[in-house]
Amino acid sequence: MLRRTRTTKKLAKRIDLQYFARPHPFRTWRFWLSVTVPVIALGWFITQRAQGGQKIYSSGQLSRVHAVFTEQCMLCHVTETGAFTAHVTDQACLTCHDAPQHHASQTFTPDCATCHVEHKGAMLLQATVDTACTQCHGQLRTRDGQPHYVTSITGFDNKHPEFAPLRSGKADPGGVRLNHYVHLQPNLMGPNNTRVQMTCDDCHRAAGTGAWPYGTAKVNPVTATEASVGRTKYQAYLPVPEFAKHCASCHTLQFDKRFGNEQVPHDKPEIVRVFLVKRFGEYIAAHPAAVHEVNLPERQIPERPRVPRVARNASEWVQFRVDDAEWLLYAKTCKQCHTLTPTSTSLPEVAKSNLTARWLAHAEFDHHAHRIMSCTTCHTRTPDSRETTDVLLPGIKTCQQCHRTQGPAKEAAEGRCFECHQYHDWTKAKPTKGGLTIQQLRGE
Repeated sequence: MLRRTRTTKKLAKRIDLQYFARPHPFRTWRFWLSVTVPVIALGWFITQRAQGGQKIYSSGQLSRVHAVFTEQCMLCHVTETGAFTAHVTDQACLTCHDAPQHHASQTFTPDCATCHVEHKGAMLLQATVDTACTQCHGQLRTRDGQPHYVTSITGFDNKHPEFAPLRSGKADPGGVRLNHYVHLQPNLMGPNNTRVQMTCDDCHRAAGTGAWPYGTAKVNPVTATEASVGRTKYQAYLPVPEFAKHCASCHTLQFDKRFGNEQVPHDKPEIVRVFLVKRFGEYIAAHPAAVHEVNLPERQIPERPRVPRVARNASEWVQFRVDDAEWLLYAKTCKQCHTLTPTSTSLPEVAKSNLTARWLAHAEFDHHAHRIMSCTTCHTRTPDSRETTDVLLPGIKTCQQCHRTQGPAKEAAEGRCFECHQYHDWTKAKPTKGGLTIQQLRGE
């Protein structure tokens, strides 16, 4: 039996080397497909250009604030030789946005599109990357020489300085004597001789926080505008406590037992004196026999040595009673909270309250967004603070426990620069005048 010998040469002769030159249904279909698709695409492109269509220029979804003019490329992109430029000029942005600059002494002004990048989806344009900020603040320079603040910051959790009010030498400039430790003690004597346990939000109250639990002090109302937007700056920055709203129910201003629980106005000494003269004048007019009454020394103020005084007439009686009431107020009642300085007149000078409503002047903070937290978990020094000069802000280390950019991103709150800082100084913004109609905006 003979065997066939298969060599490479014999096998090669069986291969048709001209197969590609012979017609085949698959090769024919592939050829026409490769020709037809580009022709159709080119035809669609030419048709769109001829009809003024702009879909061919779309490189991604616009942000939510600009989504309404997705089909109107010319509102942002300037045309050159019949085509739209890829780069958006600052002038196009300034048509709608005033966008005041960051600081008068800055040496470099980035283009709008450098920080606010479009066609990246339904994102917030203010959510800029940190490199947009650190291109200057990583090595800060100003026109007028060396700046008077930190010149190298690369991130919130990288070389960011401590908050300015907490740096050495800083103190609370408030002029009211406030002891947080005392106010947070249990079983405090409250309105109508009731025992109360106060909490932080009893005095630091935002709009719409409900009825005040102690007494009948006024409650911060929610206006229609505030209710419609849900969160306002009034809620973001808690207003400073006010005497009429937060203090008056516990700290009363009675001035004479003849008037029961009636109180003097919480105002300047001059206003208080006018009130006292008026009320005592009305009283003696209704009770003329009181002129001859002997008034014993006020035992509530032992440091005031005096002898009983008998008035000779109604005018002198009013003067005596006003003196007594003012001594009670300024030596005991008002002195508990206010610093009183003697003057050349009989009325003292009351130091201004000077309560700080916003401690971080160059940063944004929202208490409303942090309402899930207890107050003392951030303001840790508050329960033990006995001095008015104590600055009770949380330090940067407290904030960095949640807000950071380094480490596992899924376990951190937003920590990029834009979360707390804005580039534009909107206090210097100027109103812009729009000129588009709805049809022009939508391209209809």
